[in-house]
Amino acid sequence: MATNNIFTYQQQNLAYEKVGEGKPLVILHGWGSSKRVMMPVAQNLAPIRTSYALDLPGFGDSPEPSKAWSIDDYADAVQAFIESLDEEKVDVLVHSFGGRIMLKLCARDFGKAHIDKVLITGGAGMKPKRSMKFYFKKYTAKTLKAPFTILPGSPREKALGWLRSTSLWKSLGSSDYSKLSGVMRETFVKSVSEYLESTLPNISHEVLLLWGRNDDATPIYQAERIEKGIENAALVIIEDAGHYAFLDKPKQFARIAEAFFK
Repeated sequence: MATNNIFTYQQQNLAYEKVGEGKPLVILHGWGSSKRVMMPVAQNLAPIRTSYALDLPGFGDSPEPSKAWSIDDYADAVQAFIESLDEEKVDVLVHSFGGRIMLKLCARDFGKAHIDKVLITGGAGMKPKRSMKFYFKKYTAKTLKAPFTILPGSPREKALGWLRSTSLWKSLGSSDYSKLSGVMRETFVKSVSEYLESTLPNISHEVLLLWGRNDDATPIYQAERIEKGIENAALVIIEDAGHYAFLDKPKQFARIAEAFFK
């Protein structure tokens, strides 16, 4: 049976659920998601792992941070959580945005000392291939902003605020970005604008990359790039599954994950 808990890091509360028995397994969700989405995975691994499924700050039951966080800030919080478990080593299972955090953490001395096996599914952090549609939106947005940037402080901010409220501007942004406001919008920009290829040579862990063949958020070529960059990484592809392979093919995902962690 899962239990709800709160971990506090620098006055920031992180909600988490704990379930299962055995070696600790820390589970991180993706952007816009929560621990609830990851709990089926935790339940499937309950016979062999004590899973800690976190709500990262700004998601689920964890409040937004007081200021915009970088990937390093999230990694600091997860590191503090792992330290609080007072275990020599933990395994980790991460999805999407959680992959960014774990790449950062595994490249640190702390990660090398205290993180054992790593399972990344649909992990983000590699520089994506951009379509012509992306560049069209990017340069259209720059063109729309240009006339307002020459204005002085307050009038400029007022004009840009009006621009961002228009339907045209909203149509140029990503669906994730357009749904955000305030501190999480800044956090999103900080996160997606940092590419993590440089961390890969510093990661010595045994890493399983478990990807859905039809993942269109973090396509297979990104998984292949991670596999090539990490010496002890192996890529396994689940057919007829997308970005949420653990929901699309839960039994197959659980069998592979269990074999890896055993």
